[in-house]
Amino acid sequence: MAQTLTIRVNEQDHAVEASPDTPLLYVLSNEVQLNGPRFGCGLAQCGSCSVLADGVEIRSCVTPVSQVAGKSITTLEGLPAWYAKQKRLAQTPPMHPLQEAFIDVQAIQCGACYNGMTIKAAELLSKNPKPTEPEIRQAMNGHLCRCGTYPRILKAIQLASTKMSEAKL
Repeated sequence: MAQTLTIRVNEQDHAVEASPDTPLLYVLSNEVQLNGPRFGCGLAQCGSCSVLADGVEIRSCVTPVSQVAGKSITTLEGLPAWYAKQKRLAQTPPMHPLQEAFIDVQAIQCGACYNGMTIKAAELLSKNPKPTEPEIRQAMNGHLCRCGTYPRILKAIQLASTKMSEAKL
């Protein structure tokens, strides 16, 4: 039975009408009108639906909306503000450095994996600003790319790490 639930997404509270067991992905797409998290497999196997819950990646296709009550959800659309808040920047940049790096190295092909890869990489870089290649590979394990652009994705994460460590705050 549908209820009015309040969830915090990208630093804004949203009152949504949903059954408590509705997958968060459906609420984000249908109620909050966000397009970053995507339906991929519906089984938490591919990562396309990933979001951050209090800075930790979760798979929104299998997470009931009731489980995120009291947590701060960050989607692809909210990554620039999340980054600015972490780095205590005076202004929110138009894109997170990862988003810029994915464009710079042309890591995005069909776009199905882009959301999940970026969300997971943002979580990684927030905890480990200068990961080694094996650390990146391990962190990204479980995120699938239909087009096979894994070498470019790795390069984009390395580029973002470098840019973020060189940034003057």
